[in-house]
Amino acid sequence: MLNQSNRQIVLAARPKGAPKDSDFRLVEREMPTPGPGQMLTRVIYLSLDPYVRGRMNDGPSYAAPVQIEGVITGRTVSQVMESNLAGYAPGDFVFCDTVGWQEYGIIGGDALGLRKLDPGVAPISASLGVLGMPGFTAWYGLLELGTPQPGETVVVSAATGAVGSLAGQIARIKGCRAVGIAGAPEKCAFAVEALGYDACISHHSPALVADLRAACPKGIDVYFENVGGKVFDAVFPQMNNFSRLVLCGGISNYNVTAPPQGPDRTSMVMMGMIGRRMKASGFVIGDHRDRFDEFQAEVGGWLREGKIRHREDITQGLENAVHAFQGLLEGRNFGKQLVQISSDPTR
Repeated sequence: MLNQSNRQIVLAARPKGAPKDSDFRLVEREMPTPGPGQMLTRVIYLSLDPYVRGRMNDGPSYAAPVQIEGVITGRTVSQVMESNLAGYAPGDFVFCDTVGWQEYGIIGGDALGLRKLDPGVAPISASLGVLGMPGFTAWYGLLELGTPQPGETVVVSAATGAVGSLAGQIARIKGCRAVGIAGAPEKCAFAVEALGYDACISHHSPALVADLRAACPKGIDVYFENVGGKVFDAVFPQMNNFSRLVLCGGISNYNVTAPPQGPDRTSMVMMGMIGRRMKASGFVIGDHRDRFDEFQAEVGGWLREGKIRHREDITQGLENAVHAFQGLLEGRNFGKQLVQISSDPTR
């Protein structure tokens, strides 16, 4: 029997710096009813991703901001409860980009990213991680923009995160030396022992620059950037001639409210790129949806063959989503951060 109400987490105020509990509100609203060409879905898993922090700001961006009192955006895996949409029936499992932080959602046939999931092919939660947007981001960013060649050195920051963990493993598959940068010692150990990185160093180390130099004796050919800040400062001087810088994210700057203190190093970075004939590429993975099927075929094959591994960090309950999101921005998660909203009948 369906609930009579739908719990949602909405944006109560635009965060200034790190998001606070008071920037969010857990509300209870009337259960939605699907209209023609729509279906009602029960959310099983909610994906928490760093990009959502930017959607909480009201400023120029590649995507529209979340409105005050609007449901926080987020990708979900859901089960169909009622359907007026051809091709979808109660019991089906679906992925969608647009449902967000709530227990139930209405999905139309034109919903962004909508697709059916087959639990017999892969766990349904994988569509939010290794076989979803994070995996797609790693695959496209590294192979299309980083263009790693056998024998080159690839450095990946946030090396055990949802994106970085796959980027490092793909680098190894392509015959490169993969060096990770992570935080806690257990994350660095996991990167080497479980993910197959050749080395992983902690960004907490007081000898970060020296540690990186020791791990990359031939310099750095590709840097997959997820962090920014002091990690970028350590990596950039060690990048080789004709190296490639893949600009995926900069989580250390997501909560910044003012320019950093110290000298402006823009000219130094620019001249360094010119002298070393470097290539830097920023990208938004949503611009490349036409490559998604190709990604799923290749990475899905590697997953079935046991060539790649993935780890999930699952928080239980919608009411704990805010705390989990705050932890994600602080690096407390270990693997792909999910929130389980309701029971998963496939497990």
